[in-house]
Amino acid sequence: MIIADDLSKTLPLYGDQTIITPGMNGVAKDGVVFDHAYCTASSCTPSRASILTSKYPHQLQQGGNLHGTLPIKYDNYASILAQNGYRVGLSGKGWAPGDYKPGGYKHNPAGKSYKSFEAFMKDQPADQPFCFWLGSHDPHRPYKASLKEEYGIDSLKVKVPIWLPDNKQVRNDFLDYYAESKRFDRMIEGAIALLKKKGIYDQTLIVITSDNGMPFPRVKANAYDLSTNIPLIIRWGDHFIKGKRLNEFVSLIDLAPTFLSAAGVKVPRAMLGKSLLGLLATGKSEHPRQAIFSERERHAYVRASNVGYPVRAIRTNRYLYINNLRPARWPAGDPANLESNRFYGDIDNGPTKKLLLENKDTPAYQNFRIWSLDKRPSEELYDLKKDPDQLVNLAGKPAWSKVQKELAERLMHWRKNTNDPVTDKVDPFDHYPYYGVPKWGIK
Repeated sequence: MIIADDLSKTLPLYGDQTIITPGMNGVAKDGVVFDHAYCTASSCTPSRASILTSKYPHQLQQGGNLHGTLPIKYDNYASILAQNGYRVGLSGKGWAPGDYKPGGYKHNPAGKSYKSFEAFMKDQPADQPFCFWLGSHDPHRPYKASLKEEYGIDSLKVKVPIWLPDNKQVRNDFLDYYAESKRFDRMIEGAIALLKKKGIYDQTLIVITSDNGMPFPRVKANAYDLSTNIPLIIRWGDHFIKGKRLNEFVSLIDLAPTFLSAAGVKVPRAMLGKSLLGLLATGKSEHPRQAIFSERERHAYVRASNVGYPVRAIRTNRYLYINNLRPARWPAGDPANLESNRFYGDIDNGPTKKLLLENKDTPAYQNFRIWSLDKRPSEELYDLKKDPDQLVNLAGKPAWSKVQKELAERLMHWRKNTNDPVTDKVDPFDHYPYYGVPKWGIK
């Protein structure tokens, strides 16, 4: 698996022509592109934990928080494959950020670390199957400002989301993001070249994806489409259909059962995802999902007493319904969190955030502030057909009460079926240790 860090579907394969991505395009040419693939949480640690365990973050105790730990008691596809004769490894960013030791692991839950994929393959026995997690740090912030010049990316091609100001400062910020997205694609090219050199390209199951959406205001650490609807490209020689796009709802919790099934290993009953082997082989699903569920708990240490901003969401073909479980809190973090010296800290620092903070009290920036910084109501409802950017909240409007009620009930049904521990009065995720505290310099 080749996984990006904070990459949205801002790619040629999904209609964005700002950069060229020959690595991804080459895999997609003889593979499958998913238009509706979703992470479980737009936050690195819980999303990656869900990939490994095929569980939702709220089912993973400390594994549901950023900078948490992952309890070893939960089935993990990497560990299972290692127990079944696979050589398992990772390079770059695996399960992270956090501390795996309190969870009981002796190494990263995604596998033993290697300097590079090439270093791992150098000692790979010809008769032993392998599973490798190739983790990029791109396009996570901070950015190397000169990279966009090196790649010659045209700022005129950038499409700034409507909820952000469209000016030179924001466009340059996006150019840095696109430059690192381009560098991620070059990593893909290198990995594919190595597989071809070894003569095992067509025998290798390849997955290209991202843990969550891009690190911009109102995207990362949120539950909107650009936050959770991530790229997913899968290829496995003649085992799967080639050059196809699929519209079925899939979740990154489906990857673990897919890997285990491909290896001929029994999938633990505790895993909630569905193997994609049948869908990838035929292009059809016997029991297609009718909805996707996502969530978030505590992201960074950005609120008084280190509490989070719990969210649960359901996304159907037509609607997105979001339940903000603690609406009295600030979704992007406290405006002035003296405990961590961070302002609206669930938004990664960068030029776009800086611009919003500098102008948040000016009339021209009122909507930008509301969309990215202000508190939100307990319920949000969006008609994705009429409002693809999810800016017009229909919750509470009489004409939409039936839809709102139905989606709220479906979401609650899912929460009960998956033993969600969060209630109106209790949220255990507010109290789990935060292993990133020293990094943020908490007083």
